[in-house]
Amino acid sequence: MRVISAKTAGFCYGVNRAVNLLNDEILISDNIKTYGPIIHNTSVVDSFAQKGVEVVENAAGISHIDTVLIRSHGVSKLEMTEIEKKSLKIVDATCPFVKKIHNVVEKYYNLGYNIYVVGDINHPEVRGILGWCNNDAKVISSVEEVKSSISSLQKLCVVSQTTFERKNWEEISREILKFNANAVIIDTVCNATLERQNEVVKLSEICDAIIVIGDKKSSNSKRLADVAKKKCKNVFFVQDKNELTPDMDKFNVVGVTAGASTPACIIKEVVNMLEEREMNFEEAIESTLKPLNTGDIVKGKIFKITPTEVYVGLDTKADGIIPADQVTIKPNVNIEDILTVGQEVEAFVVRVNDIEGYVTLSMRKLESMAAQKEINEAFENKTPVTGVVTEVVKSGIIVVALGTKVFVPASLATERYTDDLTPMIGKEVTLRLIDFDRRRRKVVGSIKALLLEEKKKKSEAFWNTIEESQVIKGVVKSITNFGVFVDIGGVDGLVHITELSWQHIKHPSEVVKVGDILEVTVLSFDKEAKKISLGHKKAEDNPWNKIVETIKEGDIVDCKIVRLLPFGAFAEIIPGVDGLIHISQISNKRIAKPADVLELGQEVQAKVVDINNETQKIGLSMRALIEDVEVPEATEEVAVETDEAPVQESEVAETVEEAASEE
Repeated sequence: MRVISAKTAGFCYGVNRAVNLLNDEILISDNIKTYGPIIHNTSVVDSFAQKGVEVVENAAGISHIDTVLIRSHGVSKLEMTEIEKKSLKIVDATCPFVKKIHNVVEKYYNLGYNIYVVGDINHPEVRGILGWCNNDAKVISSVEEVKSSISSLQKLCVVSQTTFERKNWEEISREILKFNANAVIIDTVCNATLERQNEVVKLSEICDAIIVIGDKKSSNSKRLADVAKKKCKNVFFVQDKNELTPDMDKFNVVGVTAGASTPACIIKEVVNMLEEREMNFEEAIESTLKPLNTGDIVKGKIFKITPTEVYVGLDTKADGIIPADQVTIKPNVNIEDILTVGQEVEAFVVRVNDIEGYVTLSMRKLESMAAQKEINEAFENKTPVTGVVTEVVKSGIIVVALGTKVFVPASLATERYTDDLTPMIGKEVTLRLIDFDRRRRKVVGSIKALLLEEKKKKSEAFWNTIEESQVIKGVVKSITNFGVFVDIGGVDGLVHITELSWQHIKHPSEVVKVGDILEVTVLSFDKEAKKISLGHKKAEDNPWNKIVETIKEGDIVDCKIVRLLPFGAFAEIIPGVDGLIHISQISNKRIAKPADVLELGQEVQAKVVDINNETQKIGLSMRALIEDVEVPEATEEVAVETDEAPVQESEVAETVEEAASEE
């Protein structure tokens, strides 16, 4: 057993001062009484009782001949006044740090501030503090209590019990400032308390067990034990050496600390007893130590970490050292990110140096051995492995999987061959090992094999469940002049350009781009040929439904010329619905071609001469509007001469049908 004593263990300044004041007073005064226990330690109080010092809890126990010594935790202002009225002599042994809190609280209370004390409401120090603000203060001990009691409108002054845990004090202070940014927060946590808590944290990281020595009533001693438990699972809170138990002998490294009210003599007795046990068991321990040889596998606990080495305590006379490059096979790893002081590790013995007194260890070797075994099993069983792409080489990529570098040829790195593999660097991939040279420790893998297998599984599942009119979400994989191919779960389906939008588009890229997620409908499929046609435009969005509700034959509409063809012009009535103005219906004069009269983008008016719901085609006439204007009103039939024979509405409808087929 190795015993490590905390440097800060034992009496703090305030406790030591109180004990010294009482010892000095015993030499010169009789009838000495302490107002409350001088400190929170039964053995110290009992030792003073043997010297004739009596403890009183209130002023009723004091007579006019008594010398009264005020306890280190302090008393309230009212109690001090009552003591002054009755005692012959008062010795104020209040800790100077506690006295400072009394002064602060009294000052800010008189200035109209609301006083908040962070601490234990039952602790005598806190009860004394409350007495300096007329007991008109709020005591809190957690962040949760802040949320339910702090107001942004209050004038706040916040202090702390001297022995309160520093971390909790800081958390509570930050929370208070969230609710009240103008709060006056005065840090009154004793530095001695902080130093003890910081030291016990460090001890608990490197020790198998921590022994905290202190009185059961001592708040700061209890808190030391609580802090130690956060890092060490074996924490013992004892009052003296008599509470040490035999099962403590099983620990290799034991840390010893003590509360601020624990006398040095008790600490020394505990340490001496532990060290005597260490000597008594030295021969027994020696007999259990096994000599180490290269190739052995050992376990130990880390007690120090530097940028270049990790020091490990072993059950031998020598400690182990792990060089930084022997910690792990993983690349670009910071040692302190994966290892901590106090952590138990397993390592391979590389070399035993009896002269220097240390053993060179390697965790990397064990990882490598385990990785080789896993690699072999994965290769034999064809089990997929996961790794990260670390670099691109001349003919492929390197993937680190199971701690081993795996070469993946460029032709097997992706589903479809690509010249540039640099975007894969840093990405996690799954691959199958297809070649393993055990002697040369070279491994070759294939990402493509798994991608194709997965695609095949998805394809089979897809063709077994596909139905017409089924709505599916897919990803746009490629774009052509005639449509787009969409991956709908291992199968690529075609959305023809005419099925992309109700509006006329010249190219699919006007509507979608590669990588877009589309909701598509299965129009038709051929399982044998593995082909599937998809639609993206929705029936409910068909602009034809809107147009037939708003126009009828004979109506005059405003439209825009969008296409010019030899037989006529198409005019957009609303987005997605065009009407055909046949060449014979453009003018009341013969024209060679529509472009002689019209141009793209031109806004015109036309008369609806035909609506075919079955083919969803509309026939328009500009000529009809001209004739309506030119023909005079008459009660008798008037003959009108034109350059050509009149065209009947039925003929326009037929022309619309022909134009649709030509289009």
